[in-house]
Amino acid sequence: MASVGISIPQNQLSSTSYNSPARRHRLPTLKFQLPTRIDCSAIGNGSEHKECSSHFNELRSVALGILATCAVTAASPVIAANQRLPPLSTEPNRCERAYVGNTIGQANGVYDKPIDLRYCDYTNDKSNLKGKSLAAALMSEAKFDGADMSEVVMSKAYAVGASFKGVDFSNAVLDRVNFGKANLQGASFKNTVLSGSTFDGAQLQDAVFEDTIIGYIDLQKLCANETINAEGRVELGCR
Repeated sequence: MASVGISIPQNQLSSTSYNSPARRHRLPTLKFQLPTRIDCSAIGNGSEHKECSSHFNELRSVALGILATCAVTAASPVIAANQRLPPLSTEPNRCERAYVGNTIGQANGVYDKPIDLRYCDYTNDKSNLKGKSLAAALMSEAKFDGADMSEVVMSKAYAVGASFKGVDFSNAVLDRVNFGKANLQGASFKNTVLSGSTFDGAQLQDAVFEDTIIGYIDLQKLCANETINAEGRVELGCR
């Protein structure tokens, strides 16, 4: 009879803080414990050895899965609703940054300088915002009522609680934007890309969704918003 002892120390994984110019938050600490020892024995036809190998492979798969999850979470720059936002920018002309937009990296929310538009007022702005790249912009509690935001690129923008009443978003790319609790009454999403954007608690009365480009899963989530009127549901194809 041959026996093999495999010792595995108890491990602790802890996530690291993710810092960037536009947001800073600490990811929750994850802890798990592995068995301190696995004993294997090979007897007769080797069935016990196979069983031990199976348990070890299963244990290794679980550990690798947890490591992969931590890595993806730490690398993601998206701001979750329950995570703390960075302090309000003290830059005197921070609201004017929207008129310039970003100069690099649109789709992935990369920027050369943070765009902090929180509490800024762009009511009825018809020229300065059109076609701008506002990737990863902080827009919560800002006012864009009546503004022309056609052809804008808002990848990974954070617009929770902002007001977009009557905004023209036609031909815009609203990719992974958080519109939670935003006021979008009468907003126009004609030929607009709405990939991965969320509208939890948003007001969408009289919003126009003509030729809106949206994935099936995102569509199901959007159709769950009861403020969308009958015409909007027909345009979206809600069932």
